[in-house]
Amino acid sequence: MSAPPALQIREANAHLAALHGRLAELERRLGAAEGTVRGQAESLIRKDAELRAALEDLQAAKDREIAALQERLSSSEETIQKLLNQIQEKDDLILQLKHRSQLLTKICRSRPALDNLLSYMAEGEQLSSFPGSQSSSNSPIHEGLQETDCMANQISNNKDFSLSEDELEEQDLDKTLFGTTV
Repeated sequence: MSAPPALQIREANAHLAALHGRLAELERRLGAAEGTVRGQAESLIRKDAELRAALEDLQAAKDREIAALQERLSSSEETIQKLLNQIQEKDDLILQLKHRSQLLTKICRSRPALDNLLSYMAEGEQLSSFPGSQSSSNSPIHEGLQETDCMANQISNNKDFSLSEDELEEQDLDKTLFGTTV
C-alpha cells in the first residue's frame, strides 16, 4: 500500500483537530447543560418539597376545619332536638289548655241552664211543703234543702254572666209556666 499523500494527511489532521475542538466544545456545553439541569432538578426538588409541605398544611387545616364543622353540626343537631322537644311539650300544653278552654266555654254556656235548674228545684222545694204537714226544721234533710235553696237564690240573683236573647226568652217562658201552675 502506498502512503497517503501529505496533503491528505494534513487535511485529515485538520479534520481531526476540528473534530477534537468540536468534541471539546460539545463536552463543555454538555457540562454546562448538566449543571443547568442539575440546578433545575434541585430547584424542582425544593419546590416539590415546599409544595408537599404546603399541601400537608392545607390537608391538616382542612381536617381541623372538618372536625370543627362536625362538632358544630353535632351541637346544632342537639340544639334542634332540644327545641323540637320543647315544641312538643308546648304543643301538648296548648292542647291541654285548649281542652280546658273548651270545657270552661261549655260550663259557661251551661250555667244559665244550671241556674234555671237550681231555681226550679228551689221552687219545687217550696211547693213540696204542704200546709199542715210538719217538717222537722232540725233534720239534716231540711238543712240540706235550705242550703240548696239559699244557693239557688244566690245563683239566680247573680247576673254577672251573659245570656243570649233566646236564653232570656226561654227563661221568661219557664218562669211564666211554672209561676202559673199549681
